[in-house]
Amino acid sequence: MLTNLPVLAADAGSGGALVQLLPFVLIFGIFYFLLILPQQKQRRKVQEMLANLKTGDRVLTSGGIYGTIVGFKDANVLQLQVTSQVKLEVARSAITAMDQPEGGAGSVAGRESGQADSEGRKK
Repeated sequence: MLTNLPVLAADAGSGGALVQLLPFVLIFGIFYFLLILPQQKQRRKVQEMLANLKTGDRVLTSGGIYGTIVGFKDANVLQLQVTSQVKLEVARSAITAMDQPEGGAGSVAGRESGQADSEGRKK
């Protein structure tokens, strides 16, 4: 009877390896769909936005500066006009978002024009 125990243990071990590996496969699948895939989509969207920048676009830099693109120095450097007399040269990779057109729902002009918030207070 004791001689049969190693044979039974070997049979259970072959199916057990698959069962032990299954949680790791499930965890990887969850991480892929919840973290990796959305990050890849966001990266593609930002790369597309950076590739389609043109003169006249209103953009936001990673430093929080809003400006209008007035020119391109080379493939990686562009000039932003912040006010009528202030122009900055920034790296294309420093652009994080494009601002909505004037009067749009998310535009800076709409927030700074003295509109009241949801509680009736002026901003």
